[in-house]
Amino acid sequence: MQIIKPGTNINFTGRRRQALFLSLILILISVASLLSRGGLNYGIDFVGGTEIVLKFMDKVDVAEIRASLNQLNLGDVEVQRFGSVEANQYLIRIEQTTEELEGLSAKVESYLQERFGEGSLETLRSEMVGPKVGKDLRRKGMLAVISAIIGMLIYITWRFELRFGVGAIIALIHDVIITLGVLSLTNSEFNLATIAALLTVVGYSVNDTIVVSDRIRENIRKLRRKTQEEIVNISINETLSRTILTSATTLMVCITLFLLGGPVIHIFALVLIVGFSIGTYSSIFVAIPILLFWKERFPKKLR
Repeated sequence: MQIIKPGTNINFTGRRRQALFLSLILILISVASLLSRGGLNYGIDFVGGTEIVLKFMDKVDVAEIRASLNQLNLGDVEVQRFGSVEANQYLIRIEQTTEELEGLSAKVESYLQERFGEGSLETLRSEMVGPKVGKDLRRKGMLAVISAIIGMLIYITWRFELRFGVGAIIALIHDVIITLGVLSLTNSEFNLATIAALLTVVGYSVNDTIVVSDRIRENIRKLRRKTQEEIVNISINETLSRTILTSATTLMVCITLFLLGGPVIHIFALVLIVGFSIGTYSSIFVAIPILLFWKERFPKKLR
């Protein structure tokens, strides 16, 4: 199936400066948001504490639940709706900094049963993570993302050339920063599921870049009389149908998960939507234009 007709020649490289300006704006907004908020909104996986999801039989106000829990002197307690308003489900996050987390979920449920009446609620989910474990998970999660990026650089440099690898890695860093910026702007929780989504985005973005890079390498051998800029444009246009079809079908699945998957998978789907969209953009307007920049700085015929 071809969406783009053969012979189409959209001047992508001619718009690389405008794309650079757009990328810089998005990165600045992302960094500014991260700095102003003091970092990401780490979930219980990374900060430690107890997370409980309760379902009330009748409608209850969030402020009423919070006021009741404050009587227990548990420290910082966050209460928010979980899912739709009609579901009467609430997420309670207790950021205890001590190791005394055992039995905290039962204590909270028992107290709220007394406050709102026996049988007025049930516990749907309860998770507990100690502060030391949370800190270790956060460190290992970040190392996983960094290791994946370094591994991609080594592979692409070996598979193609250093300039292709540098372009791909700059695009990956670009994608990760902007995705984290969206999480910061929306104050979304950053947890282990988010790390998994980021690793998925890294793989997807590199795959897109490799497809275009491989076509550029083929065309360099076939179109020897063309300039490098023309070769890059032709290569992007030749793979454009594949890029659109792959991105569109993937995004349809992610959007469906975002809308219908429920609150548990909501953040995971959001990261995939943002990451895949930015990854497709960066493969064309960030990674590949690095080749042209490299040519300007180091004038050497591509082999």
